Amino acid sequence: MGSASSAYRMIYLDVDGRIQKVVFSRFCSPCDIKELFCTATGLSRNTTISLLDSTGAMVSIDPTMPNNSERSPYKVVPITGGQLADKEELFQNVLTQVAEQFSRAFKINELKTEVTNRLAMLEKRVELEGMKVVEIEKCRSDIKKLREEMASRNNSSFLDDNKKLTPRRDVPSYPKYMLSQQTIDALRKPAFDVWLWESNEYHLSQETVEALRQPIFDVWQWEPNEMLSCLEHMYHDLGLVKDFNINPITLKRWLLCIHDNYRNNPFHNFRHCFCVTQMMYSMIYLCNLQEKFTQVDILILMTAAVCHDLDHPGYNNTYQINARTELAVRYNDISPLENHHCAVAFQIFSQPDCNIFANFDPEAFKQIRQGTITLILATDMARHGEILDSFKQKVDNFDFTNEEHVTCLKMVLIKCCDISNEVRPMEVAEPWVDCLLEEYFMQSDREKAEGLPVAPFMDREKVTKPTAQIGFIKFVLIPMFETVMKLFPQIEEVMVQPLRESRDRYEELKQIDDAMNEVQKKKSENLTMGGKKK
Repeated sequence: MGSASSAYRMIYLDVDGRIQKVVFSRFCSPCDIKELFCTATGLSRNTTISLLDSTGAMVSIDPTMPNNSERSPYKVVPITGGQLADKEELFQNVLTQVAEQFSRAFKINELKTEVTNRLAMLEKRVELEGMKVVEIEKCRSDIKKLREEMASRNNSSFLDDNKKLTPRRDVPSYPKYMLSQQTIDALRKPAFDVWLWESNEYHLSQETVEALRQPIFDVWQWEPNEMLSCLEHMYHDLGLVKDFNINPITLKRWLLCIHDNYRNNPFHNFRHCFCVTQMMYSMIYLCNLQEKFTQVDILILMTAAVCHDLDHPGYNNTYQINARTELAVRYNDISPLENHHCAVAFQIFSQPDCNIFANFDPEAFKQIRQGTITLILATDMARHGEILDSFKQKVDNFDFTNEEHVTCLKMVLIKCCDISNEVRPMEVAEPWVDCLLEEYFMQSDREKAEGLPVAPFMDREKVTKPTAQIGFIKFVLIPMFETVMKLFPQIEEVMVQPLRESRDRYEELKQIDDAMNEVQKKKSENLTMGGKKK
């Protein structure tokens, strides 16, 4: 298990047989780190370089790059297309950056792909579905309009002010942060001391604060250190820091330790933790839960969301049990992963520097501990039917003063948040499907190699994105969210309706996939028949 890490990283470089130690902040940009490596090795700061480990493998240059030691230093290799003068190198770098910025701003390749896909969908409808003449003509008209739109965009000038640019997807359309007024005043003075600059000199912008409360929040636009700042804001904004006398510094250390104890899995990683917690935060506001729950309940909901997948190994309970792993043996095949997440969470709380519950009396801590464990254990999908059935029995006569009713609702809420990606806009939700399938395929490949049973929905040879999502949305997500909607009707428009639209979209994609597969099958059969006739 990890601990609260230092704010600095140490990397060792091999400089002509001499070991050079380089120290930099965890929050440095990749560009800053590259320039630091260039300086350390005596190269021009603008030199394009590659970083190789002792085996010759390339290492990415960023704050999360793997640690090394003096015995296994990285080697910096300059990449040049010729002996350019420093000024020529600088000019080439500027041109490259400008080209990249134009590419990101206009998203030309993505636009072509998107329009081509839409054209293919419409053309397949015309070709493969038994449409009426009127419907066919309408589709042809749509295709013509799309072709004209693509042609007009390709021919548009970068300097045409009347054309709307496609917004960048990697940054929000609003400012993330705002400087404090004290910093703004200090910056106007010649005596401003840049060495005293701290991250707490800025705060989240009002636009960010408002966006965080919405289920449509785009979690892909934020770096890990920024997500930590957002989580910290949530605890302050909900009044948890003030009401429970949580030390703000301890809160920062705890969140950083949480980050360090999520593995870099394709899906079950720190960004997923943030995604689930942000959805819980938005549901607290959307459903006015602070008017119905105690602050202790709110604290349990948020903390369980933060901790719910700690140290997830990337292989699910089925694998743990079938492979008879240490976790499965330790927890007797009963929710081994969820029990492990709870154990890691409270091992972190046992560290004085990370114990945000330090000011709770023993009885209050016992209540928090039991409540958090109950919610994390509820995220085991093997218990989905049991928990949802229990909630359905209570929802028509729900009593917020009944502790059993409230606990059941909290279990359903964390389940909703844990699997809520399809509630978000398509461009935010769809990358998560790719991440999940990548993790599934890693597991199924390992299961095949070890001779273990393989679930069909994890087999790369059997599953597609539409088939993976349709059943899950129809039979798990929509029924659960519609049951919660009985208690909180306000979630229908912003949560349930997007799920229905996502289901319809994937069903349409499946129909097109099936039709294309049928055409391919007929082509193969025709080729086979033709070969036999010869």
